Amino acid sequence: MDTTIHERTRTVTLLLVDDDDGDAKSVQRAFASARIANPIVRAIDGIDALDILRGRNGKTKLTSPYLLLVDLNMPRMNGIELVEALRQDHHLHSCIVFVLTTSSRDEDKLAAYDLNVAGYIVKERAGQDFQRLIDMMQCYWRVVELP
Repeated sequence: MDTTIHERTRTVTLLLVDDDDGDAKSVQRAFASARIANPIVRAIDGIDALDILRGRNGKTKLTSPYLLLVDLNMPRMNGIELVEALRQDHHLHSCIVFVLTTSSRDEDKLAAYDLNVAGYIVKERAGQDFQRLIDMMQCYWRVVELP
């Protein structure tokens, strides 16, 4: 039986912001193998994510509730720049953001947490790390109430 992680009766949509097709497919496979049926919308970089969140440039606006899984190393607008833009936007400043990246640099971690990300996950070993991501997300939704 498929399950959906949700707050009350509203399904939480995941906005996956990652330019790497392989990593994006791995995240989607991990959710599917865990039988989590939440919708996943993909953006290829920060600019694409902002267009989706704002409903601009021909993109359908993402409706609440949602949370973001953001890679740091992307073209045009990287993950840190995206989170900075979110925090400065009156309508998007409270977005829940998890960083999902290959960077284990302390500078990147500090920059992300200075922008109040909910978590920082390093993807080192695709299968194991994506399963840890799923486990962490399931725990998060069990205890946290989304607006």
